[in-house]
Amino acid sequence: MFTSFTSAPGWRASAAATLCVGLLAGAAAAAPVGPAAERPAVMVQRPASAVLLGAAAAGQRTVAVGERGVLIVSDDGGAQWRQVALPTSVTLTAVRFADARHGVAVGHGGTVLTSADGGERWTQRLDGLRLAQLALQAAQRSGDAARIREAERLVAEGADKPFLDVLVWDAKRFLAVGAFGLAFATEDGGQTWTPWMDRLPNPKGMHLYVARRAGDTVLLAGEQGLLMRSSDNGQNFQSMTSPYPGSWFTGEILGQEMLLAGMRGNVWRSTDGGEQWAQIANPRPASVTASLPVGNAVLLANQAGQVLRLQGDALQPLDTPPQAPLAGLVAAGKQLLGLGVNGIHALKGGEQ
Repeated sequence: MFTSFTSAPGWRASAAATLCVGLLAGAAAAAPVGPAAERPAVMVQRPASAVLLGAAAAGQRTVAVGERGVLIVSDDGGAQWRQVALPTSVTLTAVRFADARHGVAVGHGGTVLTSADGGERWTQRLDGLRLAQLALQAAQRSGDAARIREAERLVAEGADKPFLDVLVWDAKRFLAVGAFGLAFATEDGGQTWTPWMDRLPNPKGMHLYVARRAGDTVLLAGEQGLLMRSSDNGQNFQSMTSPYPGSWFTGEILGQEMLLAGMRGNVWRSTDGGEQWAQIANPRPASVTASLPVGNAVLLANQAGQVLRLQGDALQPLDTPPQAPLAGLVAAGKQLLGLGVNGIHALKGGEQ
């Protein structure tokens, strides 16, 4: 999920070994993005085989994003893919759609892109330099010396911090979250942005990996068990006691239930809004990197390239051959697709 395998926090010599946890585990600051933010995305010969890190459905279309600004779309359930040109070549980490037309993609260098035509054309709405200035202006208005120092540090360090997830309320309202506690929201489709760091109980600036919502409830989770909840659509957040001190890489809100998963195969569920948690036994202890609700079940992907189905209290592996580390799952019609270091592909045995 970083601009290149060698410049990113937590990425070691083997990109495959660290695709999911090099970024997802707590990591040091990335090297400055530099020219990557200013040049168009690299157009590749086999876009479906590029390193891909996030995917979403846009109506009947599937959209996936990944390294070096690669963004691909499929209109036939993942059988054929084509690349869409983007104005930036930073690595993109997540993509979400509010409906069949309105989408948002986020990534390195504080990058946010939006589309209003189902992913055919994208406009850059935010970058790391601008967000640092916005944070400084907000801090100066508050008069809080600690906030001002932190914002000045953002300005001095430049565009070196990635967004790692994005929450979408509708076609206009998004919340992008990421490394070192970055959180920026918009209510006008990305034309203007408001830093939310001051409203999050995250004094150590832990990485935020997970942003989910259902109704008025917003759940944010991340590094070293960081866990917080809002019951008023993001206006106020409260810290939650985490059932596990390791990092959370994915989560879901399912009716009255909350589900969290992350390092070492930890999977926990709450049925009372996060007051109490119960651990779900996982027969595959590799770190869980992605989740996907499907019907009355939830599918989980892990660093070992395996997919598991959580139904009721049982977590069972699907009969799918292990892949390279998986960074995401997406349903394209009746077909389940996995994505990661080997691109995007149908998962045999994962048909819906």
